[in-house]
Amino acid sequence: MKIKSHIPNSITLLNLLSGVIGIIWVINGNIISGAYFIILAAVFDFFDGFAARLLHVQGELGKQLDSLADLISFGVLPGMILFQMTKVSTQIEWLPYLTLIVPLLSAVRLAKFNLDTRQSDKFIGLPTPANALFISTLPHLAFHCATVGTWITSPFFLITIAWIFAILLLVELPLIALKFKSYSFAENKFRYVLLFIGLVLILLFGLAGIPLVILAYLGLSVVENGVSTE
Repeated sequence: MKIKSHIPNSITLLNLLSGVIGIIWVINGNIISGAYFIILAAVFDFFDGFAARLLHVQGELGKQLDSLADLISFGVLPGMILFQMTKVSTQIEWLPYLTLIVPLLSAVRLAKFNLDTRQSDKFIGLPTPANALFISTLPHLAFHCATVGTWITSPFFLITIAWIFAILLLVELPLIALKFKSYSFAENKFRYVLLFIGLVLILLFGLAGIPLVILAYLGLSVVENGVSTE
């Protein structure tokens, strides 16, 4: 077997390693660093697919390995972030376990994605990396904006977020995918608007802006669906 066939899978393993190290850091109490490992995992997640297409070595092994790595980095790690955030904000011992709906439904989402042939132009349901980025940057938003920080760190808010976003992983809602078949503004206006909003929010707020970007992503997707059905 040629060496080049191992390159994409090696990058996928770096995605997995990022998730595992991120989990260790979060368990050790460094919750705010979870976002950095999820971002790093997302970079590796992009480049493993890019490398596979570039080297023409796409295969079933890589597809399955990618899903397993994504489950750890974009399912278990954000679940642990919510678990630890809830744990430090409540005296009710069983309450944090309700946040573990995130890794459970992330597993279902990833399994469905491998079987779903509809998701070439749009995602059906919230992608696990977007969900993980939203969850992992909530501590940054809470730290950046003290006025909303108190309710962001409320255990009942965290559990509500866990369940709402876990359900969004599976809901039959078409969402924008940043896959450009052309660069025409008319055909990609919602993609360009999303990129512009994302750039502005991240420049203004840094990682604290990412939850707002994900909310804008969901909102623009709903608007696009409404426009396309008219």
